[in-house]
Amino acid sequence: MKKHKIFRVQFILMFLLALCSCESYLERTPESQISDKEIYGSFKSFQGFTEELYNCITDYNKCGAWNQYLFADETLNKSSYASDLGNYWSMTRPFDEPSIAGGGLRRDLTPKSKRIWPLCWYGIRKANLGLTKLNLLVDATQEEKDIIKGQLLFFRGWFHFELMRYWGGLPYIDTLLYPDDNLRIPRLNYRETALMAAKDLEAAAKLLPVDWDKTKVGQNTLGNNRQRINKVFALGFLGKDLLYAASPMMNEESTGSNTYDQDLCKRAATVFGEVLRICDSTGVYKLQSWDTWTDNFWVWSPNNMTLPGGTEVIMNPTVYDRGRVRWSTVCGTSPFVEGYQAAEVPTNNYIKNYAMANGLPIDDPNSGYNPNDPWTGREPRFYKDIIIDGDTIVISSTGGDDRTAQLYTGGRHRKDSGGVTKGGSVTGFYYKRFSPIGCNPFDNSWNYFQAYIPYLRLADVYLMYAEAVYQGYGKATDHASGYVLTAEQAMNIIRNRAQLPNLAGSYTTGSASAYTGNPTNTPFMNEIIRERAVELGFEAHRFCDLRRWNLNGETKYRQKTAIDFDRGVNGKPINLSERVVITRVVEKKHNWLPFRLEFTTLYPEFQQNPGW
Repeated sequence: MKKHKIFRVQFILMFLLALCSCESYLERTPESQISDKEIYGSFKSFQGFTEELYNCITDYNKCGAWNQYLFADETLNKSSYASDLGNYWSMTRPFDEPSIAGGGLRRDLTPKSKRIWPLCWYGIRKANLGLTKLNLLVDATQEEKDIIKGQLLFFRGWFHFELMRYWGGLPYIDTLLYPDDNLRIPRLNYRETALMAAKDLEAAAKLLPVDWDKTKVGQNTLGNNRQRINKVFALGFLGKDLLYAASPMMNEESTGSNTYDQDLCKRAATVFGEVLRICDSTGVYKLQSWDTWTDNFWVWSPNNMTLPGGTEVIMNPTVYDRGRVRWSTVCGTSPFVEGYQAAEVPTNNYIKNYAMANGLPIDDPNSGYNPNDPWTGREPRFYKDIIIDGDTIVISSTGGDDRTAQLYTGGRHRKDSGGVTKGGSVTGFYYKRFSPIGCNPFDNSWNYFQAYIPYLRLADVYLMYAEAVYQGYGKATDHASGYVLTAEQAMNIIRNRAQLPNLAGSYTTGSASAYTGNPTNTPFMNEIIRERAVELGFEAHRFCDLRRWNLNGETKYRQKTAIDFDRGVNGKPINLSERVVITRVVEKKHNWLPFRLEFTTLYPEFQQNPGW
């Protein structure tokens, strides 16, 4: 953030403040002593202390060097991952593996080394430390005091949310703990943990401004406040926290019932409605136009200072080394990958989520889908996202045989079928959501773009609102208390932006209670699931979505497939056949990640997740 002039706090001060935040663990030399008054006495110094919490936000596209674990059934890199085989112990690398330096552990905040588990707990303790020091903040206005407290409360709630959506219910740490404390805090169930996080997020929302640029505090960094935690951040994640707690898997963990908690859904819908009302009235966030939709994910940035996100992204990861993140993005998805076995590519089963141009899913008998010509007449997002056989992948004439994608069986850009490209596709596709055409050694444009996986954007809020209203009130034509938009209308706003017509009536009738077997088996809910798959594809939502819906173990979501075909004389595919590359191993225990054994042996009340 120092490149964005965030309060221009000098690095050395930040380093010393970080040391102070760990004062219980480190012995300090006399020369390094800084008084509490110097750290917490003024807004500027206290904000400097608070800034480090932003650096504890993990960047999903770099955590583990392109975090395929969060893509679930979306992508393949090679024949399988250890996680596809059910070995969730292998997921310690992106989630909780500590960094090693000089033979011992150290706190490493570089983009490549960030891990969710250690940084969230570090952030929670730092937030608790800050909250105990608020009485020392005397050289500050009430607005400044509120903003400091609001950020600390947000991060305490948000870091707990990040942890529990992967590991389940946890102890909620809302006091400052020390090593000599009797640490025997029992795990709560998911609902209990989520409600405590909701309390912090709700309190934060009451204290934080909608737009820092409109505050007196924000004038010091006018125009550079984009990544600062504000009221919309807090409300957006408050709604998400409540919706997750209401979802079937989490509700089953808490109550034993594989259903939605309707009351929590209604609460979530009200919160999301408030987010949308604020955005409607202030314009602080608004959907990108279709022409600029890709600004959510990447932008050409000749000066290396322009950030993706446009008007729509609410929360982005904080990035300190853009070159590393940019290179990870390209290496993750490009055919031109030196030293890699294959690029991260979309699976054929996932591509089936993209509708036809008339807005109907491909399995609708009226959609016009032709399985012998599967890539013709698809919806606009398909062509924005997916690279198919024959597409241009290099603009420059120096690209030679690499100028167009050869993704047929035995083609140059296929992996394990005669292809010669190191970054060959194992499924017959590439995708370009985070690596636009031009990012290759021939066009050499990869030094001039930036790409992030957004944490939260307004489209996600619309879709979560639709889900919360539908599952809370029962019908697609219902709306939240205090906001007039119906669930159906919220869905159509996102579809219309993608140049699709409104949902057909056959997908909006019936009630949420009309399901059989699981709470997601209705036409409208199936469209929500499919719409999230497409609009939010490859954005690290899928792993959590399938799990929270209790759908992760269903065969249609476990089978990851490729498509084999020949190229016909007219360039169209012929002799098509779908092939299962791997069937993911999913048992009940895979609802949650396992804790490392050294954590579950700390004390009896901290129990391992079931099955691990």
